[in-house]
Amino acid sequence: MAAFLRTLHRRRTRNAAAAAFLALAVVVVFFLSVFVATRNEADIFFSGVAAASSSSPDSSSGGCRELQELDGDGARCRYLRAHAPCAPVGYVDYLRLLYCGFGRAPWLGYAALALWLLVLFYLLGDTASAYFCASLEGLSAVLRLPPAIAGVTLLSLGNGAPDVLSSVVAFAAGARGGDGGGGGGEDAGDVGLSGVLGGALFVSTVVAGVVAIVAGRRGGGEPVIIERRGFVRDVCFLLVALCYLLAVLLTGAVTVWSAASFLSLYAGYVLLVWTSHCCANASDELEVDDTKQPTSDLAAPLLVVDDDDASPPPLPVSSSSKPTSAPRTFARRLVDLLHSPLYLPRRLTIPDIAAHRWSKPTAVATALLSPLLLAATTAPTTTATTLLAATLAGALLAAAAAATTDAASPPKSRSARLPWLAGGFLMSVLWSYVLARELVALLVSIGVAAGVEAGVLGATVLAWGNSLGDLVADVALATRRGDGGAGAQTAVAGCYAAPAFNTVVGLGLSLTVAAGARHPEAYAVEGGAAVYVAVGFLAAALVWAVAVLPARGMRLDAVLGVGLLVIYFVFLCVSLAMLTPLPSPH
Repeated sequence: MAAFLRTLHRRRTRNAAAAAFLALAVVVVFFLSVFVATRNEADIFFSGVAAASSSSPDSSSGGCRELQELDGDGARCRYLRAHAPCAPVGYVDYLRLLYCGFGRAPWLGYAALALWLLVLFYLLGDTASAYFCASLEGLSAVLRLPPAIAGVTLLSLGNGAPDVLSSVVAFAAGARGGDGGGGGGEDAGDVGLSGVLGGALFVSTVVAGVVAIVAGRRGGGEPVIIERRGFVRDVCFLLVALCYLLAVLLTGAVTVWSAASFLSLYAGYVLLVWTSHCCANASDELEVDDTKQPTSDLAAPLLVVDDDDASPPPLPVSSSSKPTSAPRTFARRLVDLLHSPLYLPRRLTIPDIAAHRWSKPTAVATALLSPLLLAATTAPTTTATTLLAATLAGALLAAAAAATTDAASPPKSRSARLPWLAGGFLMSVLWSYVLARELVALLVSIGVAAGVEAGVLGATVLAWGNSLGDLVADVALATRRGDGGAGAQTAVAGCYAAPAFNTVVGLGLSLTVAAGARHPEAYAVEGGAAVYVAVGFLAAALVWAVAVLPARGMRLDAVLGVGLLVIYFVFLCVSLAMLTPLPSPH
């Protein structure tokens, strides 16, 4: 029996290694797709800006300070018409819209920008939760990834997609802007850096603090005890990442190789999680009686040969039960009508096999339109030949979708679901990237118009918008009763694993993209005061958690939670003190 268990353990180890390799491969594909899209899109966009800047010596980040020194919206509008943009421009030049379009009613312009900011936050979060996370969960199920490996790779990527893509977009704008192309590159890079750090601080203080307080006040049950090994591992890894990032900030420059080494820290973290998971399961299995069968999820095969007629276990995106629809009242119809411009463009271009949203005509339409959107947003030049090739590819995919899908239900076999899940993954990345680019451009423009440092907005507004979903989800997990505290343990684990992923992968990928655009020269990383403040308070929160929780027997209570909330309150006070107009260059 011992020999059998050793053989089984070796097989488990090989399957786990293959699972980790495939999960990392999916993450690498995500990185490469974002990197290519970033380079192509930046070349297209900033080429026009560079041409304008060649005739204008003021098209730099200092131009925004000159803009603020002008009196009256009319003068600022004339300045913007005569000079290249001094802030990153998405599909809309928000400063020109504010000063030229709403010059006679500036309050209306600020209200419109605030409303559009809320819409972009909603679209980015909804795209990540409804499409991106669903595709990643489906890929995890199709590939039979163990939960521990899926949690630190695909699912972390899904949860951190808004933060990661916002950071990548900001640093890409910073790299191009620093080349003389204008566009307020320094401010954009500051938004990306402070946004990720501010989000990590918010999740590890406010979210973790509220979860600890709620879990400590659960009545009628035993105290919630957190697993020590995983908690200390995640917190220490995040502290190591912060030390590496602080060294980069103090150096003031980063090369493509040092940025890639920072990004590779997460591969070591995944290996550490896999090793500890395998060792823990191996020790448990060696204690199993001869009459019991091992039940480790790592013992399952990675890919199975399934029968197309069989009914495999339902995936998270392919549930067999459909939610019951409520009666459609007039108010509901009106809300759906207003929501349709935000819903239909993504619905018709992102492949989706969720059972409650399945529609064969819609699936055929996504196969037809997805290549067109992909070509229009990522091709170096959108020519008639490019659009014709995309149309031909879409027609072929649409014909294949019409011939291989059923009108009554989505694809059932794993081999049939895989291309749909991969397509949904790719198109949701594209949509998230486009929305993140627009969000960063809007935030920097608001900072310029309000005279506030962009880094402060990134550490507060951008961090809040990307992290409020984590607050709602984790508190809901912590308040769930009858699970023996498992929900609270999962919520606390997410409060530190997610910031670790966003910090290392988000900033690592962003720095790699920015340094790659400057290669062989180094990319200058000039973090503002808001960045150093966020790093300091984040380190203080991590030290508080890793000191208090073990000292109190790994028990969640108000002592941990109130301390974390106080740390964030002090951070907010410091950030509010920094909300002063940008200094004049004179």
